Amino acid sequence: MTEEAELPQAPKEAQAVFGEFFPEAVRYAELLADAGVKRGLIGPREVPRLWERHLLNCAVLSEVVPEGVTVCDVGSGAGLPGIPLALVRPDLKITLLEPLLRRTNFLQEVVELLGLNHVTVVRGRAEEVLGTLQPVHVVTARAVAPLDRLAGWGVPLLRPYGEMLALKGGTAEEEIQGARAALSKLGVVDTEVLHVGEGLVDPTSTVVRVVVGESPGGVRFAAKRAKAARVGRTRRRR
Repeated sequence: MTEEAELPQAPKEAQAVFGEFFPEAVRYAELLADAGVKRGLIGPREVPRLWERHLLNCAVLSEVVPEGVTVCDVGSGAGLPGIPLALVRPDLKITLLEPLLRRTNFLQEVVELLGLNHVTVVRGRAEEVLGTLQPVHVVTARAVAPLDRLAGWGVPLLRPYGEMLALKGGTAEEEIQGARAALSKLGVVDTEVLHVGEGLVDPTSTVVRVVVGESPGGVRFAAKRAKAARVGRTRRRR
């Protein structure tokens, strides 16, 4: 039987990043290290590096999220990056989108325990909520899928001229090159690689920024959205 990994003390950078919400960040880290591991949401080996690799790595994403926008965290899992982002940015309205029940149960518990009134948990896949979930300004994601597949799920959820921010690793540039054709079909007009968290996380967090034009998801998804909206109106009339 393996010994349980112990959650290390929060680094000084955590207090600087989370500010007045530092106590809530500590509570979230404790929940991840305990219930998160027991329910299989994160691996026990991740516990010693929860702060640097997970909470701080995700929280610094806030540097490139515009003020006062709506956000959908696709494939939220244990709440990364959505929960850290919510803790540092109470001005945002965030939806945590996750298909698995055991994960949405955990997310709902975290949201209630931390008093995150600006966060909503929705159970479902991105392709299932298309047309029912209000289009958002920003889609976020982390370690969900390769960029071309991730964009196929996330981009159609955006409002016109919205953006997807995907936390990626050292292969970000290569992923963009390999996904160019798929991104173009999805109505993407610009991509760039950003590095955030300078002086707060080492190495800095790598973010792929994908910007859409007036037709997020392209023609095919515009038709899907219209159909879903019509179905929704019909159901409401009944």
